Amino acid sequence: MRYSVLDQSIAMEGRSQGAAIRDTVEMAEHCEDLGYHRFWVSEHHSHPTIVGTAPEILIAAIVTNTMRIRVGSAGIMLPHYAPLKVAEQFRVLDALGPGRIDLGLGRAPGSDGRTAYALNPQAAERPEQFPSDVIDLRDWVQGDPLRDNHPFGMVQAQPQGDTAPELWILGSSAYGAQVGAHLGIPYSFAWFFTDGRGGQEALTMYRDGYQPSERHPEPVSGICVWALAADTDEEAHFHFSARAHWQLHRDRGQFTAFPSPESLAGHQYSATDAKIIDANHKKSFVGTAPDVASRIRDLGAQLGVDEIAIVTWAHDENVRRKSYELLSREFGLMEGKVAREI
Repeated sequence: MRYSVLDQSIAMEGRSQGAAIRDTVEMAEHCEDLGYHRFWVSEHHSHPTIVGTAPEILIAAIVTNTMRIRVGSAGIMLPHYAPLKVAEQFRVLDALGPGRIDLGLGRAPGSDGRTAYALNPQAAERPEQFPSDVIDLRDWVQGDPLRDNHPFGMVQAQPQGDTAPELWILGSSAYGAQVGAHLGIPYSFAWFFTDGRGGQEALTMYRDGYQPSERHPEPVSGICVWALAADTDEEAHFHFSARAHWQLHRDRGQFTAFPSPESLAGHQYSATDAKIIDANHKKSFVGTAPDVASRIRDLGAQLGVDEIAIVTWAHDENVRRKSYELLSREFGLMEGKVAREI
C-alpha cells in the first residue's frame, strides 16, 4: 500500500489567503521528508475556504522545491479548459520535474454554476465531452498520435521529452470509474468527499470493467480520506472540533475561513447540531496515530486499493504537520529518513 497527501490550501481565520498557498508549498517539502509517495493539490474557484485556484502554478512551485516526491493535481477540472492547453502546461511541468508529475482529472466544476460559466461560457456543454477530451489530452500529454482523421492530428503539445505525466481519473461517483476503466487509466475515489457513499461500488465497477492499456496493463485504484492524528484522543478531537463546526455550516451553504478550535471553546450547539457533530466525529479518522493508521489500513485492505491519499485540515499548521509525521511513522514511511523539526 502506498500513502500520499492531498493539500487543499485552506484559508484560516486570522491569516491571509496568501499564507495558505505558501503553507502548501512548505507542506510538500515536509511530506517529502516524511516519505509520502505523492503530493497532490486541488482546484476550487470562488471558494472562501479552499483557495487553491491554479494547481498547475502550485505544482511548478512544489516540484522546484522538492527532489523525490511525485507532485500533481487532484484534480484539473477539465470542462473549464481546452485539452491542448492542459497538455502543454503539464508537459512544461514534466520538464521541470521529469517523471514526477501526475495529472489528475475531474469532471466536476469545483465551483458553483455562475463561477463555472465565468471560467468557460460553454461550461454546461463541456462535461458531455469529458471522455473524448480525456482521450485527446492523454495522447497530447504522452506524445502519442491522435486518433485517425483527427482535425488536430498535426498539432503537438510541447515541450516533448522522454517522460510524461501519469494520468489519473478522479471522482466521487460511478461515472469517473467507468471512464477510467474504459481508457485504462488509474482511478481514485474521493472517499472524504462522500463519507464513502458509493465508493465500494465505484471501485468494483472500475476493476470489473477495466480495459488494459499499454501503460497500465492492470487496474490501479486509490481513495482519498480525511484524517487527523495527535498524541492523544483528546488533543485530536479538540482540533477536529473546528472541522466539525465548519462542516455543519458548509452543509447549510455557509462557507467561511476555517475557524480555530480555541474560538469555539464553550460554543453552545442545539441538540440537533450536537447530534450531527457527534456523528461526524464517529465516522471520521480522528484520534491517536496507531488507531487512525490502523483504521485507514483496514479500509484500504477492505477495498483492495493500491494507494490511499490523506487530506488533513487544522487551524494550527504545526498540528497538521505533526499529524502527517505521526501517521508516516505508523505506516513505516520514515525508515531511513530524517524528518524536519516541527
